[in-house]
Amino acid sequence: MEPFEQQLARYAELIVKVGANVRQGQEVFVVSQIETAQLTRLVAAAAYDAGASNVHVDWSDDKVSRLKYDHAAPEVFRTFPSWETLKRNHFVEKEACFISFVSSGPDVLKGVDPQRIGDYQKAAGAGLSDFRRAIQSDKVAWTVAAAASNDWAQKVFPGDAPEIALGKLWLAIFDAVRLHADDPVQAWREHDRILHGKVDWLNGLRLRKLHYKAAGTDLTVELPDRHLWVGASSVTPAGVSFMANMPTEEVFTAPKRDGVNGYVSSTKPLSYAGNIIDRFKLTFALGRIVQVEAEEGEEILRQLVETDEGSHYLGEMALVPHRSPISESNILFYNTLFDENASNHFAIGSGYAFNVEGGKTMTPEELAANGVNASVAHVDFMVGSAEMDIDGFLEDGTIVPIFRNGNWA
Repeated sequence: MEPFEQQLARYAELIVKVGANVRQGQEVFVVSQIETAQLTRLVAAAAYDAGASNVHVDWSDDKVSRLKYDHAAPEVFRTFPSWETLKRNHFVEKEACFISFVSSGPDVLKGVDPQRIGDYQKAAGAGLSDFRRAIQSDKVAWTVAAAASNDWAQKVFPGDAPEIALGKLWLAIFDAVRLHADDPVQAWREHDRILHGKVDWLNGLRLRKLHYKAAGTDLTVELPDRHLWVGASSVTPAGVSFMANMPTEEVFTAPKRDGVNGYVSSTKPLSYAGNIIDRFKLTFALGRIVQVEAEEGEEILRQLVETDEGSHYLGEMALVPHRSPISESNILFYNTLFDENASNHFAIGSGYAFNVEGGKTMTPEELAANGVNASVAHVDFMVGSAEMDIDGFLEDGTIVPIFRNGNWA
């Protein structure tokens, strides 16, 4: 196996070429923790090699963030700096591409007053609303990738010495993004082709609703008339393809805002706002979450649901077979980027504009009229298992098996 530094450099190149697909003369906006500076520097170098005109890095630090949550004045969490809003909107206007690294330890804010977390999530959601609309309508190219950190590694591999755990996490990340293929770029092209084949099949069915059935789950989800399934690569208005998530194993669409009924139970812990939410159940009536139960992190989950009116509804439904590479690794990552790609999942909050025909150019009012939910929140949670069956219903009532025993039927 090649030395770690060479693998990291190849990973950076893959993020730039396949994830963000940086173009000549383009600006690049990177979000990173200082602990993962080595990868960030390699990404900046690869972006400049690809022709980037400027690479801006937005640095943060989990330990400083924790100090802020523990000691800052309460009003700090109820506002979002206007200059942070302007900064991101500026790069959207410049048609920059955005690269974000997830690396935080899942317990970084454990024990923090849930009200502070809820206040900040709400303020940040409102402050970044224009930016998120640009992301959710593919106005710009963007990608989310992972960078291993000590705290995260210790959570995933708690029985190992810190340096061993960190090495194992890096290896798991590299495996998940197909870095060990003979030609990783070609491997991603083939993966993209396979996922788009599933997308084409589902879109050809023109399903009216899906029925999810498993232990702790009996949920019916209606689909908007003009819904679109999507997966793998996306395309900007300028025709530039990009991979929004690395890794990705899902195909997904938007549920009809008021068409979700029944109950669904989580099958993996949810790492959200520096806390773990686990063993939870949500009950829906006419699309709205009407009951919240959780054995761990219930107050944090309630704060999430109460973020705004839209966070009482679902914005995304995604299909991922149980026999997928991340699931078969038998690693619980405590990180949604990975765990959602090992399991069927839903997202509380906003839907993506591109999940309905013509949605990329629709106004918020038009999207709402087409059944797409709006919220400042968008948080995925995992519900899939090896026991889950999913039936699709056609316009004439015909039932089409979609999943059996957790996999494509």
